[in-house]
Amino acid sequence: IPNIPVDARWSQNGETVAGGNGEGNATNQFYHPEGLFIHDDQTMIITDSFNHRIVQWKMSDRNGKVLVGGESYGNRLDQLNRPTDALIDKETDSLIICDRENKRVVRWSRRIDTTEGEILIDNIYCWGLFMDDQRYLYVSDTKKHEVKRYQVGDKNGNIVAGGNGKGSDLNQLNFPAYLFVDQQQNVYVSDWSNHRVMKWNKGAK
Repeated sequence: IPNIPVDARWSQNGETVAGGNGEGNATNQFYHPEGLFIHDDQTMIITDSFNHRIVQWKMSDRNGKVLVGGESYGNRLDQLNRPTDALIDKETDSLIICDRENKRVVRWSRRIDTTEGEILIDNIYCWGLFMDDQRYLYVSDTKKHEVKRYQVGDKNGNIVAGGNGKGSDLNQLNFPAYLFVDQQQNVYVSDWSNHRVMKWNKGAK
């Protein structure tokens, strides 16, 4: 987590660093990009959802590089279907991807010779992912309206936010989407259909 000074100031205008060439499936285009992960070397990992692919884009590049998917959507282990988020597991040098419409979380090695992924978690309507410093994987489930924490390789996980049915009470979520976890393992959730951002302290029920 970056240490940003309290008096930091930002430019009043942004700049396009990836895409910006209209909707499409060329390597300089996106079609509804969703999740975004920035690696330590400033390489961006972009979940290009409606193109069913994961794209790597370096800050100075004019075109991205397709890392996973992109040929056609499907449920084979070399395909994705409407992915919504991705991150890099630095310890294994692999991508972990929320393959939403296939109802699974998959892992792809970043080695050049990788031709298909492996299923880490299945039967889950995932949307957002986060991995903390201890390599716990957090996954939001928009059907069960909960966030679970997993050890990599564990298919069950433990509920850390929501899990009390769909609703707007303070112990409930309604379509939890993207996630952030701070160094104290407090979980922040974009609670999409409740139009709010929730903080769940570590150990909250």
